[in-house]
Amino acid sequence: METERRPPTLLGLPSYLAGHVSTIGKGPLVKELTGRGLRLPHFAVLVGLHDFGAVAQHELAERLGFNRSHLVGYLDHLEHAGHIARTRDPDDRRRQFVELTPAGSRATTHLIEVAQRTERAQLGVLTAAELATLTSLLTRVLEGDAAAGADG
Repeated sequence: METERRPPTLLGLPSYLAGHVSTIGKGPLVKELTGRGLRLPHFAVLVGLHDFGAVAQHELAERLGFNRSHLVGYLDHLEHAGHIARTRDPDDRRRQFVELTPAGSRATTHLIEVAQRTERAQLGVLTAAELATLTSLLTRVLEGDAAAGADG
């Protein structure tokens, strides 16, 4: 068994396990992204726009938990690739809205399908109930971290 080869102390650390499972699970997605000249942060931006629709650039940074200056670089890359469009707010010229282009929408739909297919393949050893529990627990940890960040 694979886990018998690993140090028991590491196997007792949920963060180690989550990180390792993440590495396994995102492999095919990373390969697909790389083939398109993209990285995981670009995927996050595309999915954010897919889920939220057109949104102010600063709001997108906040919702994704990205540094605003880093987001600008990701957006520059995605805009150059034709995946997103930015427009100035007519009421506040300092503010920009970001949205997917039709090509960006098609690419995002494909990438989401790749991610979902990969998840099913990698997490297929879990029952639907176990997968729901895992997702719920990981979401709770993420929300706890966000709450702690808001407090301090």
